[in-house]
Amino acid sequence: MKLLPRQSSEPLDNLAGTAEQFPVVYSLLAPEALTSILLANYSLGRINRCQFWHRGLSDVYLIDIEETAYILRISHAHWRSRSEIAFELEFLAFLHQNGMPVAAPLQTKRNNLFLEINAPEGKRYAALFPYAPGTVALGDLDMGQSLKLGETLAQIHQVSLSFSSKNERLPLTLDYLLDDSLAEIAPFLNHWQPELTELLAIAAEIKIQLKDFSLESPYWTVCWGDPHSGNIHFTEDNRMTLFDFDQCGYGWRTFDIAKFMQVGLQTGLSHRVRAAFIQGYQNITPLEPWEFEALKPLTEAAHVWAWAISLNTAQHYDYSRLDHAYFRQRLEQLKRLTIEDIVRR
Repeated sequence: MKLLPRQSSEPLDNLAGTAEQFPVVYSLLAPEALTSILLANYSLGRINRCQFWHRGLSDVYLIDIEETAYILRISHAHWRSRSEIAFELEFLAFLHQNGMPVAAPLQTKRNNLFLEINAPEGKRYAALFPYAPGTVALGDLDMGQSLKLGETLAQIHQVSLSFSSKNERLPLTLDYLLDDSLAEIAPFLNHWQPELTELLAIAAEIKIQLKDFSLESPYWTVCWGDPHSGNIHFTEDNRMTLFDFDQCGYGWRTFDIAKFMQVGLQTGLSHRVRAAFIQGYQNITPLEPWEFEALKPLTEAAHVWAWAISLNTAQHYDYSRLDHAYFRQRLEQLKRLTIEDIVRR
């Protein structure tokens, strides 16, 4: 029997939407088109390859130009504003100019640090970086690498005291790190009241412990926001290049230390390696006693912030992860954080 076509008063293409009209949350930009954009806007040689490489908080493409590799990073429309991206790239250029070992953005032919792309879902921003020489530390940081990273982070904080930008970036205050993160997480726990009650109680205690924490220089400066072994390349002779400052912003210098501890505890970084990081930092900038006391609540705040970022990303790209086990695991990790786990002086 021959089937008749579906009858409708509307044309079929209107029911489905056209390529120009249908709403898009996320698009993967074509490497061929990006190659044309790069050649038009940067003084480059022949591009041998433009390969989509990784999707994280941004899309990353690997660019091969003759015998040199570059990284093209393209923001996601829902993650960072134009001003926030401009702040980060200005900060990286500033650090590079001051001798810090960071992968700094290259300038376009018009001396800009990024390009604006009209993607189907809205404005996205592309920045081109030299590929950081070396690789991520095998296994994880050793004590020498961790010590060196701690020293470098302290130097970054010192240099950052003289940085300024007209672009706005949300500061890493408790309003942002904790309150905004809880606003993301709490609705998912409405059906699991015991977990929500535990989380809110921990957040309230964090606020009590940090209510008098100083916002004055030098304790408050521009922070990296995400220092950990996955954002560093080491060469065979242990030269280091830092990258991925996507979470940078004005904050407590101790928060950067707490963020390193939070990631290190989550990935199983040994206590001796974490202690070497603290020692390295203090070789350059000794911490005040009250900054040590703040490490525990700041590490807890870093965990909640990272949880909210993970949740936001999963909502867009992997909602299937968001079951009860996902939330329970992160809450248990938060509850296990103690000052003894973080650092032993």
